[in-house]
Formats: sequence, C-alpha cells, structure tokens
Amino acid sequence: MSQGLLDAQNGEPRDKALSGLTRRAFLKFSASVAVLGSGGLILGFSLPARSEGDVRKTVIGGDGVEPAQSAVFAPNAFVQIDTSGKVTLIIPKVEMGQGVYTSIPMLIAEELEVPLDSVTIDHAPPNEKLFFDPLLGGQLTGGSTSIRYAWEPMRRAGATARALLVNAAAQQWQVDPATCHAQNGQVMHAATNRTLAYGQLTEAAGKLPVPGDVTLKDPKDFKLIGTTARRLDSPEKVDGSAMFGLDVRLPGMVYAVIVNCPVFGGKLAAVDDSAARTIPGVRQIVKIDNGVAVVGDHTWAAKRGAAALKISWDEGAGASVSIKTIVGDLERASQGEGAVARKEGDVTRAFAGAKTRVDAIYRQPFLAHATMEPMNCTVHVQQDSCDIWVGTQVPTRARDAGAKITGLPADKVVVHNFLLGGGFGRRLEVDGVTQAVKVAKQVNAPVKVTWTREEDIQHDMYRPYYYDRISAGLDEHGKPVAWQHRIAGSSILSRFAPSTIKNGVDPDAVEVAAALPYDLPNQLVDYVRQEPDAIPTAFWRGVGPTRGTFVVESFIDELAVQTKTDPVQYRRDLLGKSPRALNVLDIAARLSNWGSALPKGQGRGVSVMHAFGSYLSMVAEVTVEQGEVRVNRVVCAVDCGMFVNPNTVEAQIQGGVIFAITGALYSEVTIERGRVLQSNFTDYRILRIHEAPEILVHLVKSGEAPGGIGEPGTSAAMPAIANAIYAATGKRLRDLPVGRQLQSV
Repeated sequence: MSQGLLDAQNGEPRDKALSGLTRRAFLKFSASVAVLGSGGLILGFSLPARSEGDVRKTVIGGDGVEPAQSAVFAPNAFVQIDTSGKVTLIIPKVEMGQGVYTSIPMLIAEELEVPLDSVTIDHAPPNEKLFFDPLLGGQLTGGSTSIRYAWEPMRRAGATARALLVNAAAQQWQVDPATCHAQNGQVMHAATNRTLAYGQLTEAAGKLPVPGDVTLKDPKDFKLIGTTARRLDSPEKVDGSAMFGLDVRLPGMVYAVIVNCPVFGGKLAAVDDSAARTIPGVRQIVKIDNGVAVVGDHTWAAKRGAAALKISWDEGAGASVSIKTIVGDLERASQGEGAVARKEGDVTRAFAGAKTRVDAIYRQPFLAHATMEPMNCTVHVQQDSCDIWVGTQVPTRARDAGAKITGLPADKVVVHNFLLGGGFGRRLEVDGVTQAVKVAKQVNAPVKVTWTREEDIQHDMYRPYYYDRISAGLDEHGKPVAWQHRIAGSSILSRFAPSTIKNGVDPDAVEVAAALPYDLPNQLVDYVRQEPDAIPTAFWRGVGPTRGTFVVESFIDELAVQTKTDPVQYRRDLLGKSPRALNVLDIAARLSNWGSALPKGQGRGVSVMHAFGSYLSMVAEVTVEQGEVRVNRVVCAVDCGMFVNPNTVEAQIQGGVIFAITGALYSEVTIERGRVLQSNFTDYRILRIHEAPEILVHLVKSGEAPGGIGEPGTSAAMPAIANAIYAATGKRLRDLPVGRQLQSV
C-alpha cells in the first residue's frame, strides 16, 4: 500500500508516477477512461453524490499529452488498473486513524470483484473540482461523512469498471456479456471455462463506450461489505514504515522550532538572538509577524536555540482577556433572545399550563485537540514553486494558503499529503501551514517546522466554550409539554463556511439540540452568537453533537429524577416516534444489566443520540471515590445503517469513548492575561492506558443508508458518564470537566 507522496529512496515527489503521465496532467481532465501508451486502464469516475450523472470517456496518447477538459459535477474516485491487474485507488479522503484506507477500498473491491488486499491506495492531491464532497461543501475529511459520501459513488465506480472489463472479454470471446461474470480479478465464461485476467483486458476495455448506468449489487450478495476486514494500513504502522508528516526527510532539509506570541493577537516587538546563535547546529533566526523560528541542522538544535531567545512581545488588547470575562460575556449574551433554530407549538402557553418547571444552566469549556502527532509542516519555497509536505484534512485549503503567502499561482503549489497522527478537527485548519510557508520564504532550503507540545496546546484553535440555558415544563405525569433551549457560544461555521449560516443560526452549534429524537410537542431552540475576544475556535471531534448531546441527555436525566422515574424508562416513554433510537436504548440497557444492584460509590448512566445519520445509546458504569472518577465499563448499541467494516465501527466507538472520558473528566483550557495556562500533558490531562474501561460495542444490523461513526462515540459518552456520576453520588454536575467539580464539591 502506498503511504504518502514521497519516495523514501530519493526524496522525490511521486507526482510523476502514473505510467509516464504526471499526476497534475492526469487530474486536469475529468476522464472516466483513458488508454495509456503502456496499455493500462485508468478509471476516474465523475459521479455526483446524490445522483448518477453521466460518465464520459477521454482517450490520451502514450506521450502524456494533456487532453481537453470535459464538464464534471464532482468526481468521487479515480481507479488505476495496470496491465498486471494491479488496482490503485486515489482516495479522496485522508486517513487519520478512522479506517477509511480500508473501508473505502472495500467499496471499490466489492463491486469490482477483486480481493481487498490487491487494492493499493494513494492520497488524492488538492483538486476541489475533482474531489468535492457535497456533504461538507469542499475537499476535506471530517464530520463523520467519509462512508456516507463514498457509499454509492465508490460502489458505482467499481461496478462501472467491472462492466467495462466484462464487455471487453465478451467481445474477445464473441459471446453475450450476460454469459460472463467477474470474479477474483478476472472475467470468466462458465460455458466454455475460459478466463481472462483484468490486466489482459485493460487496453480493450479502455476503447469501449462507458455505460451510462450500471446495476449495483444487492446487499444480500455482498462478499466484502459488512464483513470483518483487517486494516490495510496496519502492517506499515506496526513496522514503522508508514509515512506521517513528521516522517518527511528531504535532501538538504533543515529543521525549525517556532515560538509564538503567548497572547492571542499579539505581535513580535523585538528579539535578542545572540545566545541562540552560539548553540551548535543553529543556522538561522527567522522573524514572522507573531513569532520567531529558530532553524537548525536538527530539531534538538532548533529547540535549544528557541529556549535561548530573549523576546519582547507587543501583547495588544488580547492581554486583558481571561476565562472569567469570557464566561461573563456568555452569561450576559444568553439572557437575550437568539436566532430561532427550531420552533414548534406555543412554548409560552405550554409553560404557563405546566404543573412543574425545571431550569438548568450547563457550561462546557474550551478544549484543545492535543493530537499525538504534534503540528508540523515541511515547506520548500523556490522562485517559481512551493512544495508542502503535511498531514492535513483540507489539502485544497492548504494549497490555497501556500499560494496566498507566496503569491504563486495555485498550480505552482504542490501539497504532498500524508497519514495523520490524529486529526479530531485540528487539521481542518491551515494556520500551521501558513506559518510554515512564512518561515520557508526566508530559508533557502526545505524546512520542517515543528510545534512543541507547549506551542501546540497554547496556540491551538479550541473547541468553543458554550453556555446553555435549558428549561422544561412537565405535566401531571412528568412528561415534557414545553421545552426551551438557548445556546450561546462561538460560531465556527461563520469563519469556516459562512454560506451555511442562515438567519443567524449556526447549524453546527445547534445540531442535536434542534433535532431531538424525543416526542416534545412545544419546543423553542435558539442560538446567540458570542465570540470570545481573540480566542480562535474550531471543530473538535463533533462540536455540535458533542456539546448538544451532553446538555440534552443530562437534562433528560434531570427530568427523570424530578419525576422519580427510571432514566431508561423515562426515555422509552418519549421515543415512540423514533423506533431506531428506542431499539438501541433497549439493547444498551439489556447488555449493561441496567437496573441491577451496584456497590456503594458506583453508578450507571445512560444516553441516547441521533446525529451524523446514526443512532447510539450508551450506558457508562463508574466508581467515584475521594473525588476521583473511574469509568469501569461502557456498553454501546450502535445503529449506523449498513456498515462496511464492523472492525472500523467498533474501533471508532472505542476511540470516541476514550476521547470523551478525557474531555468529560479532565480536559479544559483556561485563560488569564490572554494566555492559555495549560501547556502539556502534565496539566492538560489525558486518559492513561491503565485507566481505559472495558468497552462493549453492539452493532445493529440494518438495511438503512450508512451513517457516520467517527464522532458519535464521543458525543454519546460524555452525558452517560455525567449521569453515572449522579447515580453514584447524588450530585448533578452541569459543568465540564466533571472531575474538577467533584474535587471542589
């Protein structure tokens, strides 16, 4: 399997490798079939995500001359089949541990009728036109959309390739294509016991007209989809040969460590670098607007040089910002009416007629991403080109950032993408790329810019601080008849994708809150945008559903307690119109032995979630002792529609739960004098391996369309843990992280 776009032997980009045709030339046409001089067949399918569209054919000569472009909606895959029968998928999503480098090839292999381990994959280069994801509005990986995006287009791509190969074989044998079938990388004619391998058919298949439509397999005939498959990227990760951004090595490369202004929005005033220049291995000191980079022969020299700098900062207005002022601003903002995200019935009248009213305020802190692979980017800026080696979720935005800083045309900026050592939304941002290009413009060599862990945590783009006011009016039976939820916080989408903001509502900020699975007759959900002064905010493993599910599911638990009703039963009574949600709740309750006795100091908590097209219910079992929480066991029932690789789903839930435990119990970013107080894992605590609970994942078999799975586990786990703590202690903790609150209660 091909990992990364850098040849490990000579450091040269692999952009020139497609049978004599440069990748850039290859990607400039929207071909569905191209016959190369080597006799290979390249299939690049131009299929819209929501409709079948037309597939067109372009023929190129063996000299690699660029063909005329043809109109395309948004291609979803490029598949290369060479004369040996090797299948290469240029994959439109990036791998950051979520398993798409296995599950997406499974979609192709299923319909193409080839063994999974025969598919090799390569990163897609930046090309918004070719690799546009309509679910996300661009070429990016995030939002738990990879399989939802790829489900039909990738299968259709494989099926179209199979049809061409079958037709080519039928023509050669002069038989009806209906009497032929594909199997295990070859076409077979059972009546005469003849076979032809795919590699023998590529040239002939490339000369055939592409069918405008193909029949996809019935799910009952799937051989790969839905079965357990080993990760294709595991062997290279295990033996250390897998290429991450941090692994890039180039001839003549130098290394830089950055020191950013400790105050958000601050600038460099002056620097005394005399001591740094005396350190062996330090080559150069580079000044940029908000920081200083020390360039050396290796990272250790650059790090030592950075520590020796004496820097004066122009801190600016950001120096007056503190977490206290930020929360105070949010509290005041939450007292005013917001933009309406959902309105049903007459909430005012329903509250007036309610027997009981329950009010609560929930607060959730800023959070850093703290990916295991620290932020890094390698850049080589030359007079007429800029090469960027990085692991990014947004290759097109990374390219555009390089073009903007260098002033070069976009086609002169090449992004070489790699495996990501954790994304979680952090690598949806290009601030690290922008900074690295600024440094590289002043260095006459390829330069790798690496952020230390302290720089990473103190100059992250943070999960926003959210302040929620939520109220319910209950009838005489304890059932909600009025529901009001106001969310105050930063709008990430106003910066990241401003066209998604409609009537003042950030759809991410209100996700889950504005589309509950529960039957609530009178609802008002509104949103107040309140930006924290100078603090940059960004996505954090499912921002909207993560924060929204915590508030809603914690508050539903409060209502169950208020009415002296079992929390599972209380939810059951409200889920009559959502059978999939009710089903996962029942499964999770049964598998967790809900209702059975636990020792003193232990408790179980439950949550239900519908987001990303998936339904989850989770039961967490915790022990609380001397102000410390240990999560002992988590049971999760998942209905994500049709799943591709159950191993991937299980792993994603497990990782999401562990990520959630960290966020629920420990993690928060606090600010004083415009500075982030946390700096490393010593004070930004991460769950340790010995603290990880037993996690049981049950997958519901379903014929529904696939849902997302990367973020739901994190979203559902936080309220389940908080509710379990209440069951164990009788203390309702509405602020995260709950671990800090327990110690202070």
